[in-house]
Amino acid sequence: MANDKPKNNDSIGRTFIVVFVLCLVCSIVVAGSAVGLKSQQQEQKLLDKQRNILDVAGLLNPQMSADEVKEAFKRRIKTELLNLETATLESSQGKFNLNDALRSDDTSIALPPEKDLAKIRRRANMAEVYLVKNEQGKTREIVLPIYGSGLWSVMYAFISVDVDGKTARGITYYSHGETPGLGGEVDNPQWRKKWIGKKLYNDEGNPAIKIVRGGAAADDSYGVDGLSGATLTSAGVQNMFNFWLGDNGFGPFLKKVREGALKDG
Repeated sequence: MANDKPKNNDSIGRTFIVVFVLCLVCSIVVAGSAVGLKSQQQEQKLLDKQRNILDVAGLLNPQMSADEVKEAFKRRIKTELLNLETATLESSQGKFNLNDALRSDDTSIALPPEKDLAKIRRRANMAEVYLVKNEQGKTREIVLPIYGSGLWSVMYAFISVDVDGKTARGITYYSHGETPGLGGEVDNPQWRKKWIGKKLYNDEGNPAIKIVRGGAAADDSYGVDGLSGATLTSAGVQNMFNFWLGDNGFGPFLKKVREGALKDG
């Protein structure tokens, strides 16, 4: 009887050692897999972004392979960095990261409540924009990244603007957490089509696009149907455009576009 307790203790000790070793091995395997897959994850994330940009520009064929997407993007899309403070374009070296920029006071600004229409708190000083080229190499439209708070989530989108600087040519919401069937209808192809040809600015150069509750009139150049049963998400969409088309967003740059800044390519 005197030997039973030590043997039991030895058994418990061995069990802890086995569990510890298994946990250690598993953590090493998981960490190694994460590191090994990181480059693939980054490549897939880039590919998804390229697909969305081609999609909003009307250049995406759903049957395109990954290589075809990359080739089409390389041939028809030119990535630029836009300085939102000066409304000037700078060549992109592919190193801009929005999340990193938003973490620093040197590369972003805090938005006071009266200016934070999209409820994003901070705005980076730079933004990646995408010039869409025609077959002759001339810029035909500009794809702009916009985002803002909806009912449940931050909604991320690309808006394609004609080279006239005031006409929408397409929109796609590529990331959001809104309610399926309600606010989630922001990614419904039928709703997206309603944006094509709508005027973002009026003749005075002021943001004029409106999300119309109950539906916009057929001849309303500025009106887009609101999302049925999703008043707060619709308000979030409106707030996004109020901000990003305004003076603290892409407004100054698009004013230059309307004045002919991109007319030569």
